[in-house]
Amino acid sequence: MTTFIKHKPGFTMGFLLSVSSLLLGIWVAALPAIKQRLGFTDGTLGLSLLLSPAGSLTGVLLSSRVFSRIKVGKWLLAGPVLQCLLFIVMVTVSYRLVFWLVLFATGLIGFFNGVSINAVIDMIEKKYQKRIMSSCHGMYSLGGGVSIGLAAIFYSVHIAPLWQILFVAAAIILVLMAIRKHLLVHRSYIHSGSSLSAPPVSVIGLAFICFVSFMGEGSVADWSAIYMKESLHSSIAAAGLGYGGFSIMMAIGRFNGDALIPKTGAKKIVVGGTLIAACGFLLAIAFHNKATAIAGFSLVGVGYACVVPILFSAAANVPGISPAVGISSIASGGLIGFLTGPSVIGLVSEKINLAAGLAFVLLLNLVASFVATRNKFLASDTNAPFVELQ
Repeated sequence: MTTFIKHKPGFTMGFLLSVSSLLLGIWVAALPAIKQRLGFTDGTLGLSLLLSPAGSLTGVLLSSRVFSRIKVGKWLLAGPVLQCLLFIVMVTVSYRLVFWLVLFATGLIGFFNGVSINAVIDMIEKKYQKRIMSSCHGMYSLGGGVSIGLAAIFYSVHIAPLWQILFVAAAIILVLMAIRKHLLVHRSYIHSGSSLSAPPVSVIGLAFICFVSFMGEGSVADWSAIYMKESLHSSIAAAGLGYGGFSIMMAIGRFNGDALIPKTGAKKIVVGGTLIAACGFLLAIAFHNKATAIAGFSLVGVGYACVVPILFSAAANVPGISPAVGISSIASGGLIGFLTGPSVIGLVSEKINLAAGLAFVLLLNLVASFVATRNKFLASDTNAPFVELQ
């Protein structure tokens, strides 16, 4: 961990990944109030959340044009700033139409940010011959834990969501301005090769596992607070603790992942991780108890901790395709899962209940674990030499 912090190029990318989770924690805690303010049911909220994957799909179509015209360093600075502004609107919005437009834009910008940051992480790994992907993603998880903790403190002292999101966004933008020279130094153009076509056959299995993993993350992010508050009758301050435990346990796992993955093996970690996540969802919904729900969501974080970093690294090293194309395929699959998962859960919750919606994600994790056992790219040598980014 100390070595990672001292490695400025890598730590900077880790901070960029944490931006969305720092904002997301405030959004998660505010979501029950947003739902009530806009008059959404579980079903209508779930359908509304489908606009974010629509934005991501638009990003798949446009990313090649964007990154062939904008130097990646400039986007690394501009993208997170745009994300801050979008979350300010999304937390404080009073009109459904504005909410829908911002959801679409959040999916679009989120896709661009995900592809650009992970592509640069891959370049840094190969330049310095140093594995940092898991630690960088650990910063994302840490940001979620910090954010939900801040939200709990803010609510306990009766600070309104408007001031919460303004405080967090302003702090992020100040840090971005302070580190901008470390971002603008990346002057290459990323030709992502993205389109609305299906991902290359060689990475479909990886993309599906990423889809399920991100769907699970999105489910915890968007529904754990509502499940805690409405199904288990938690207080507003405690409603976000499920997501907080999830984020903290994921961060711990990811900060140790760069050392753990070569020792244990990528396939074993992905297979075991998705099974652990399934057990976590089962624990969260089986006992209808606040403590076991928090423990269950935390266990989901343990399971997912190293899965996504492994998938991004594997996709960047699939023979026959460029790392940028592999990362774009994984990112698009993951983001669609992250953003459609909450929508599916909302629809299932509307027809049955919220626990049934979370059980659906549980089943998908079992399928993902089976797919991982069959994926040949997860069986590759994790200590294999780095390859140059094409």
